[in-house]
Amino acid sequence: MPFQGLPVVWTIVLSAALVLILAMFGWSVLLFVRGRRARRNAPEARPGGDDDFLWVFLVPALDEEITIRDSVERLLAIELRRRLVVVIDDGSGDRTPEILCALAHPDLHVLRRDPPHAREGKAEALNHAYRALDGKIGDVDRNRVIVAIVDADGRLDGVAPRYAAAHFADPSVGGVQALVRIYNRHRPLTWLQDVEFSVYGNLYQAGRTGWGTAGMGGNGQFNRLGALDDVADHRGPWRDRLTEDQDLGLRLIAAGWLGRQELRAVVEQQGPATLRPLLRQRTRWSQGNLQAISLGSTLRRAPLSIAARVELIAYLLMPLWQALIGLALIAAIILAATDRAPFWDGGPWWQIAVFYVLGFGATLLGCLASKASAGPRGWILAILIAQIYAFYCWLLWPALARAAARQLTEQRDWARTEREPLVT
Repeated sequence: MPFQGLPVVWTIVLSAALVLILAMFGWSVLLFVRGRRARRNAPEARPGGDDDFLWVFLVPALDEEITIRDSVERLLAIELRRRLVVVIDDGSGDRTPEILCALAHPDLHVLRRDPPHAREGKAEALNHAYRALDGKIGDVDRNRVIVAIVDADGRLDGVAPRYAAAHFADPSVGGVQALVRIYNRHRPLTWLQDVEFSVYGNLYQAGRTGWGTAGMGGNGQFNRLGALDDVADHRGPWRDRLTEDQDLGLRLIAAGWLGRQELRAVVEQQGPATLRPLLRQRTRWSQGNLQAISLGSTLRRAPLSIAARVELIAYLLMPLWQALIGLALIAAIILAATDRAPFWDGGPWWQIAVFYVLGFGATLLGCLASKASAGPRGWILAILIAQIYAFYCWLLWPALARAAARQLTEQRDWARTEREPLVT
């Protein structure tokens, strides 16, 4: 019998973790299958389909002199019949205003925010641009206006609007998320971040696309303006959250709009190159995930199938599941170190295979999903990558613990991630 002879507390913790790990493995298998189906059934992106929409690119910028030119010039180079590029200069004190001033283009509009109404957070910067759109888009049908968020270090693929347009041809689609990649992935830590985003997009996001519950991730996020209107208050659609993008995507789903992941459209961004800024960034994201749990009661009433609602709420509670599994790992290490529960007691060797599947199975499926179109060589590479990526995931676990502590002590301040100089 599992955990026989252990104290009751340890037995409860380890038994709960085992049940949870089994459930999460089955969950990953389900998303893997659904994600493959979503890839096969992706809507056809017909040439000229993006002409049916007015594209508004919002670029929030605060002291972004290193990357802002690169990001904006790439957006202006995208071939679109109707487009606006709106940069929200949120009170920058570096050369960002000068750089933007030099980028003269009829489609470029710079909204300058000055103190005391500047530096109030990304959500308020985006809401400021949202309120200013009325004077820039005229009488265009707001359901035919697509608002895309591109971070100041973002590099949006030129074909991304065409693929997004294929989804927005369905009037019930409110949001489409592009696949995020890391463009400075030449270092081990940034390469692992690139794997992380690829796994998230190809497994979790693609697996939810058929339900219409794919989330919005900020950079490379496309939203129908009519859908934003539907969830806006007097300030705008975004709320003052540490992950305002996730919050918006969940509220759109709760309001009845569908969210999709588009794997053929890519947006690239910088990843933190060292561990300390990476953990600081993930602490903020983890705390934002904890804040989003408050939307659970709203999502229970969302116009979705029972399966979609259960899956979405289960994912919303992911920080709790991660905390339990982390606690079980610490318990197992303590028990093994004190010889109260040796790691291996000489039982049948097939148990090792079972332990491997339980410990690495979900990670392996995520890596396989990210290499699904690469054929047998890609699958072999995915199996090798999964062994490294699994340990990287545990490396980020302390960010969850710190985020929980910050949430409990009501700390909301955070430092922005510094940019690396671009390699030309």
